[in-house]
Amino acid sequence: MFGDKSRWKVRVRVWIYRDGEKVLGPGRAELLGHIEREGSISAAAKRMAMSYRRAWTLVREMNDRAGEPLVELATGGAGGGGAHLTPRGKEALAQYQRLLTRAARAAQAARHNTRK
Repeated sequence: MFGDKSRWKVRVRVWIYRDGEKVLGPGRAELLGHIEREGSISAAAKRMAMSYRRAWTLVREMNDRAGEPLVELATGGAGGGGAHLTPRGKEALAQYQRLLTRAARAAQAARHNTRK
């Protein structure tokens, strides 16, 4: 079916929607992972070469669209501010990563099946 099979590639991108609006996708999941490790939206944004404003907008969208916070913010002060994933945020990120693994396996299987 695919003719020269060596030239065909299977790529999968996974997005999670709620009520027709994007909640999680590759960039947002990466941002959540950096927030988890760095404890800060600003530091996570820097790791991704993203503006703080863009990162903050994505966090706000994810929190609003998920129907409950995925990221919880601590305001500044003597100890400084910060951010961390809520239990729901950790679960959403873990589920997204499991979906990616399944999708990658399915893509690999599809690629293997086209070689027959």
